[in-house]
Amino acid sequence: MQHHQAQNDFRRKWDKDEYEQLAQKRITEEREKKNGKPVPQVKLALLQHRDYEVDLESKVGRTSFITKTTPQAEMGGHYCNVCDCVVKDSINFLDHINGRKHQRNLGMSMRVERSTLDQVKKRFEVNKKKLEEKKKKDFEERMKELQEEEEKAKVYKREKRKEYMKRRREKERKQIAEDHLYFEADEEVVAVMGFSKFSSSKKPH
Repeated sequence: MQHHQAQNDFRRKWDKDEYEQLAQKRITEEREKKNGKPVPQVKLALLQHRDYEVDLESKVGRTSFITKTTPQAEMGGHYCNVCDCVVKDSINFLDHINGRKHQRNLGMSMRVERSTLDQVKKRFEVNKKKLEEKKKKDFEERMKELQEEEEKAKVYKREKRKEYMKRRREKERKQIAEDHLYFEADEEVVAVMGFSKFSSSKKPH
């Protein structure tokens, strides 16, 4: 492959035309099958974004037994039903479904449709609407959490109040009982010592 170097620039300069010719040659070779018979050229659709979420977590933490008779789709890892293959980890699986072979099996090329100004504006509006809905949902969830926390705080205060009043009543009952015992003991001491109730020493005339 040809490349040019400036006088003070040691980086490689690629020949774009030659690179495109090599790419076209490789594509032509890929179209040929066995016995040298060319495959009729099929027009592939432009690359499209996925309208579904890729499942990467459903098998995390799960254990499965694999035998010789286990179907390929259940042999662990991530199974691609388009290419009929199993990829062992999520990173390589994402690389696979975004790769050329998988896209071609889906009937799509690696070229992306050029968006018009109206399409870009509509996309911005859709994303803006999604963002506003997400903010609204997050706000409603946060308000709900605050209300639940407030209710829990009220219940906690009520329980603490009940517990305080209960301890206070028990303390008052205990104090009354102690005072009653004290007065009973005082009267017994007076009786034992032969004293009667205090009265005036003056006798009536």
